[in-house]
Amino acid sequence: MRFLMVLDSVENPAAANPRLGRRLAAQLAAKGHEVHLLELWDGETPPPVLEDTTAHLLPFSDERLMNRALENGARQGSPLPLRLARLALHPTAVSAAFRQLVLHRPRRMTACRAEIQRLDREFGFDCITAVAAPYRAAFALQEVQTKARKVLWQMDPYGGNRDYQAPGGYAREGELLAQLDRVFVTPQAMEDYAPGRPLADYRDKARLLGFPCLLPQESTPQKTLGNRCVFCGTLYPGLREPGFALDLFSALAKAGCCWQLVMAGGGWQSFAAEAERAEDAMEGRLQIPGPVAPQRAVELQQGADLLLSLGNAVDNQMPSKLFEYFGYGKPILHLAVTPSDPTLPYLERYPLALVLQAGDGVTPAAVERLRRWLDDVAGETVPYAQAAALYPQFTPAGVAADFLNQLP
Repeated sequence: MRFLMVLDSVENPAAANPRLGRRLAAQLAAKGHEVHLLELWDGETPPPVLEDTTAHLLPFSDERLMNRALENGARQGSPLPLRLARLALHPTAVSAAFRQLVLHRPRRMTACRAEIQRLDREFGFDCITAVAAPYRAAFALQEVQTKARKVLWQMDPYGGNRDYQAPGGYAREGELLAQLDRVFVTPQAMEDYAPGRPLADYRDKARLLGFPCLLPQESTPQKTLGNRCVFCGTLYPGLREPGFALDLFSALAKAGCCWQLVMAGGGWQSFAAEAERAEDAMEGRLQIPGPVAPQRAVELQQGADLLLSLGNAVDNQMPSKLFEYFGYGKPILHLAVTPSDPTLPYLERYPLALVLQAGDGVTPAAVERLRRWLDDVAGETVPYAQAAALYPQFTPAGVAADFLNQLP
């Protein structure tokens, strides 16, 4: 078969979704299929080259400049007049903002649609897949006239998103689904397709597809002063916060357990006070390096003795990083925020996982339970073959097989 996969890294060159899309593309190519990638990128950080595939690059420097000037619309940050002044310095960014905010027709959508149609005329695809979110490519594919099967790989919810009000909500998502042949979703998103739910009319188009994250990872624990716990990810107020983790490790330090806690990633501007208190309590054993390159994140995780997973405050989004963690075979501490955290069924099957509920608080019993568990799992690992057998639907080969088997 001849595939086109549309990937969007304009807003974040290191984003997980396009990376996972490339991983599926590599599996399809390895199976002998002809695979093309339409890469929407920021015009500054070129996407990685993928062997045995054909890449078509579509740059959006105008939207990169717009996003930087407007700080991606963040509620906190520079005053609006300062953002608009920075925007005015770049005419192409002003045009991009007008298209997106006034016309509601961002160039990333219109240019993507035109390029999909051009490539389809040239190569005649059997299947065109838009990897979302972001959803620009998905809405572009909606309007494409083609004989190819039109597929959406919906890694993050749209209408059902509970931490961001998507424009048009379920009604807009329904318009999109009406023009597609298949949509791949997570188990949590499938609830929206049940009878009586907003997307019930499109239930026959929806199929489950896992994240191709479970890979064998190198493991090089570094026994430093007080073993090292690592978290790499972005924090968001009200969605993914560090307070419970900081309080737990501060309590461990007070109890005489010398653990180093490394929390790399962005979003700390909203949690500066919590970080300052934890730094004092942990006496120099807290490191917050800020955003790091993907390879540096891998190195940090490779050198960890313990991997930290922060649960989301909403239960219809499951972090793909968890299945990446399983590939390291290391102990995993998961801090859940809701009793219905969707990762819990998977963590229950992982031999070296401990789940603590934020709602239970940092009690002496919780700290003692964590301390004893850390002693019990020290130096233990889960072989990759065992992890892959536990979660075959999250290995790249398993995802590719499910994808091909469930195409319309």
